[in-house]
Amino acid sequence: MTVKPPPPDLTEISARTLGHYDRNAVAFREGTWDHDVQQNHDALLAAIEVAAPLSLLDFGCGPGRDLEYFRSLGHGVVGLEGSARFVEMARAAGHEVLHQDFLRLELPAARFDGIFANASLFHVPRAEMPRVLGELARALRPRGVLFTSNPRGEDSEGWNGERYGTYLRWETWRELVVAAGFDEVGHYYRPEGMPRAQQPWVASVWRRKDAAATSDGRG
Repeated sequence: MTVKPPPPDLTEISARTLGHYDRNAVAFREGTWDHDVQQNHDALLAAIEVAAPLSLLDFGCGPGRDLEYFRSLGHGVVGLEGSARFVEMARAAGHEVLHQDFLRLELPAARFDGIFANASLFHVPRAEMPRVLGELARALRPRGVLFTSNPRGEDSEGWNGERYGTYLRWETWRELVVAAGFDEVGHYYRPEGMPRAQQPWVASVWRRKDAAATSDGRG
């Protein structure tokens, strides 16, 4: 008989993972600020059906790279981040940032046209993923769009150094997001243009299921 491991301690997961990012905030900013994620930006924005300017949430905004980009296009964008050091960095650049643990969210209902979750949701334990995805769905306006990018795996989770991660097969991830109230718009693998074996990330775009939106498309 296979014995399931005990459920992860959510307090420890948050404390250790966020502690890692706090201690390495400057190095992380310097190492990731110039990463080319234009494909991901475009995937989110192309799927949103309402006219600009948009109301966006950058879920796991880090030091603010993607906040800068979306703001440069004239959109209203709010960051959400658990690392206190990242929050300080992003706020210092003039961004609105919610300081919230991914596992203890307090999001406004039907506020956003789109949510950009780039390399962030994989820090959520699998057992908590349905709840977190459901909270993101409720934060979206009717037919709002969720973008995600996560490292692929074989349905495993655990510690990678001081960071907790969940590494799912595409089929598993799709099942979780659909069950949370989303329809798939599309998915692709990254980095762009590489053989599949050298594409460790899967990016996906989802639309909140809604029978109908109001006449202005914003709920």
